[in-house]
Amino acid sequence: MRVITGTARGRRLKTLEGDSVRPTTDKVKESIFNIVQFEIEGRRVLDMFCGCGQLGIEALSRGAASAVFVDISRASIQVTEENLEATGFRNISKTVLGDSLSYLDRTSEMFDIAFLDPPYRAGLMNEAIERVRLHIADGGVIVCETASEEVLPEVIDGFTSKRYKYGKIALTVYRKEF
Repeated sequence: MRVITGTARGRRLKTLEGDSVRPTTDKVKESIFNIVQFEIEGRRVLDMFCGCGQLGIEALSRGAASAVFVDISRASIQVTEENLEATGFRNISKTVLGDSLSYLDRTSEMFDIAFLDPPYRAGLMNEAIERVRLHIADGGVIVCETASEEVLPEVIDGFTSKRYKYGKIALTVYRKEF
């Protein structure tokens, strides 16, 4: 897996092995960044359930000002930190080892873009959306990656939504109104 474009373009990212990990495919990652391409520069990013950190790192490579990476897995945070070092983004990022939902309850930080990619069929997405929406700045975006059969709310108070389908994967993008 590589960084698609920006200052770290072409840089290989480490990932974890095994059935418990499901990195975002290059096709879906490219689609995500085509959708939000004009909303990244200078923005604050949250990468929840970050895995190896590839979505947040891609945003940093494309000019995001900062990123916070949260994952409950020590191995995921370790590989994310290695990827941040390798791409040169360690100084504009923060990693948090812990439950993503609990992090949202504790933090007062606001974000412009949040990437949500919890383990599929774990029942975490709706609760994650409900909590993260309170930390999204006006004009901000929440990008949710799910299995295509998973149903997410079409309406969230103060947000508009659009759904995109890519085979077995779906993206739901919520934009916070000004």
